[in-house]
Amino acid sequence: MKTRKVKLVRDSFTMPEPEYAVIALLKKRCLNAGVSAKKSEILRAAVAGLAKLSDTSVVAAIRRLEVIKTGRPAKSSK
Repeated sequence: MKTRKVKLVRDSFTMPEPEYAVIALLKKRCLNAGVSAKKSEILRAAVAGLAKLSDTSVVAAIRRLEVIKTGRPAKSSK
């Protein structure tokens, strides 16, 4: 019996530049440990880590985040 491939989902998101920079730092830490990691792998590992936390801990982590405006910036008219 063939195993089914997991469907991959593409998405986009907005985050503050300092938080985005942390992804690069984490990639560098992985490289220093001899492991090459892609941005998506860093984010997947973070999601897996959050999933192991209690509801209270997840809510506390979310509340510590700065609320940002989401969506694409308006197109400037020329």
